Amino acid sequence: MTEQKARDVLLAKNILQQRFGDKLLTGESVREQHGHTTTYIPNQPPDAVVFAQSAEDVKWVVEVCAEHRCPVIAFGAGSSLEGQLNAPEGGICIDLSALNQIISVDEDDLTVTVQPGVTRVALNEHLRDTGLFFPIDPGADASIGGMASTRASGTNAVRYGTMKDNVLSLKAVMADGREITTASRARKTSAGYDLTRLMVGAEGTLGVITELTLKLHGLPESIVGGVCNFPDINSVCRATIQTIQYGLPIARIEMLDAVQVSACNAYSKLNLAEKPTMFVEFHGTEASTKEQSETFAEIIQEFGGSDFQWTANNEERSKLWQARHDAYWASKALRPGTDAIVTDACVPISRLADCVEETVADIKRHNLLAPIVGHVGDGNFHTAVIVDMDSPEDIETAKKFAERLSQRAIEMGGTCTGEHGIGQGKKSYLRQELGDAVDFMQMIKQSLDPQNIMNPEKIF
Repeated sequence: MTEQKARDVLLAKNILQQRFGDKLLTGESVREQHGHTTTYIPNQPPDAVVFAQSAEDVKWVVEVCAEHRCPVIAFGAGSSLEGQLNAPEGGICIDLSALNQIISVDEDDLTVTVQPGVTRVALNEHLRDTGLFFPIDPGADASIGGMASTRASGTNAVRYGTMKDNVLSLKAVMADGREITTASRARKTSAGYDLTRLMVGAEGTLGVITELTLKLHGLPESIVGGVCNFPDINSVCRATIQTIQYGLPIARIEMLDAVQVSACNAYSKLNLAEKPTMFVEFHGTEASTKEQSETFAEIIQEFGGSDFQWTANNEERSKLWQARHDAYWASKALRPGTDAIVTDACVPISRLADCVEETVADIKRHNLLAPIVGHVGDGNFHTAVIVDMDSPEDIETAKKFAERLSQRAIEMGGTCTGEHGIGQGKKSYLRQELGDAVDFMQMIKQSLDPQNIMNPEKIF
């Protein structure tokens, strides 16, 4: 940071301290918490954290920071994976966790309007008695604002889409301090540019989200979950492709390799066969979920799928899916005292088997401990490379593996990230994936944030 930048940040911090008092903290631990990153990227804390209580607080912070060219980083639940929350140029972090009100539920329209600090679990608990639910489930109890900012998806995406498909409208404080509304609550519009989708996935580089209107879905009459195992990874992938191509309206279809199954057995007290395994879930009426399960059982037999067990018991399903959501922690437990460098990639479904098989071969070739899990219904899978974070050699090996995975996915017509975002960790792959389109993204960034104060040094 230059001396001038440091003076600008200090002046903005002092002005904000007068306004927010004990809602602005500068202690080392709280700053490091808000620079939190679960990658190998070093922690880069902000200079101060403001705990906003309203959209007006957000506007006030951004106006002051804009006047003094001070960086602004929005913080929700801290669950992002590619360094989105770091503050490489210092600045002010706005903690939005107190903006956690569910403003309105419109049951007839199947919509809900929330503040950005509402978490997905809290939202669905609030909706429980309405017969509606919000389907985007990235695993972590992420904030809705953060999920929109990183264009999150998760286990339900194969049926219900991602955040870009489920945000109808949002409000955001832009880099000059003005709060805008990107669209109405109508289900479709042809009015002007689609600013909603521009903000969804922008990772806080264009503005700070202060309110969101989301699509809701009716809770299915019947939910059936199941698990089956396969002789090898290729068989899992080919069975997935066949299931999707058959048009089976599956809600979730997840893959775990044998290493990940072993980790989940130990961590979540399961007794699954330690083979490549598929978790599935079907939504619908009792008759339709039974039919879907039976059809699926026929499909997987062709690819060596066996021991297919399915249940409509909510407790049993919840235990199964909690184990899937705990896969990250289960992976870390394979080598106590180590950490996991997590990365993801996504390819067209037709190339899924090729990409996963080459990745498995890469893991074996470099003698890595790197469990694989995947939202394979949409061609997205993750690896968690278990490393000693005190070993530069371990970290470098994991970084090289992540580079090869990203390049492999791009060469197969896919993307370096299906849902984690670019942040700091994947900036070097963006131009390789999108070419000159990156220039136009940068023009948009320059136009909307000419002083480059909104979450700088992310994406580009």
